[in-house]
Amino acid sequence: MLEQPLIQNIIDISHLAGDKIMNIYQNDFTIYEKSDKSPLTEADLAAHNCIVEGLSKVSDFPILSEESADISWQERSSWDTYWLVDPLDGTKEFIKKNGEFTVNIALIKDGVPIFGVVYAPVLKQTYVGVLGQGAYKITAGVKTEISPKAWTKGETWKIVGSRSHQSPEIQALLDSLEGETELVAMGSSLKLCLVAEGAAHLYPRLGPTCEWDTGAAQAVVEAAGGKVTIIEDATDALKTDVEPLRYNQKDSVLNPYFLVSC
Repeated sequence: MLEQPLIQNIIDISHLAGDKIMNIYQNDFTIYEKSDKSPLTEADLAAHNCIVEGLSKVSDFPILSEESADISWQERSSWDTYWLVDPLDGTKEFIKKNGEFTVNIALIKDGVPIFGVVYAPVLKQTYVGVLGQGAYKITAGVKTEISPKAWTKGETWKIVGSRSHQSPEIQALLDSLEGETELVAMGSSLKLCLVAEGAAHLYPRLGPTCEWDTGAAQAVVEAAGGKVTIIEDATDALKTDVEPLRYNQKDSVLNPYFLVSC
């Protein structure tokens, strides 16, 4: 069982990183380019440094962050428990200034996300999940328990889509569902959190993501009672014989396609 003081420490670290991000968000900022051509801002680096410093004070576990991902598989393969961090998920949303970006901190044990905090600093919303202990959302200091919502016959399916990465394959899934469908657009790891809190029924991801993009939010989903499972394409989305998405199992940090569901 995870102790409350550690949980609160990680929440506090995510909020502090969010403050660093907002200091830059509210002003002009410089955009850099990573080797994979994706954008990187001063805010990513400020949040990364803040989180690494904070985690190092409360834990001896190693840290894998998007901004310090050049750790060899030889070293990572020896880890059984580690912190998985995306200091600013949704950099494109940050650049567009639509507010849909998050700070993500997950604790991974034997490939399983057992604890995660997702903080959206513009929205002032914090999602927390502890496997075996439940999940909740904090808004304006108010803590609310969350859980996914199963689709019922006659109800409109709410399917989470990406605001920045619309995929034509999503239509194949929509066509396979019974009844009306509604696409709910959202950026960053908030897409998984919508399913965790019952605001949407499904989130199919049929495009590239990395492990730090999903670890914290998956912890929230699974702690809330939902699932994050591997799929090959849209036709797999309603299968029942599925495997859960797991972490640090291979050299590559790229995720397979996955589905978030109740």
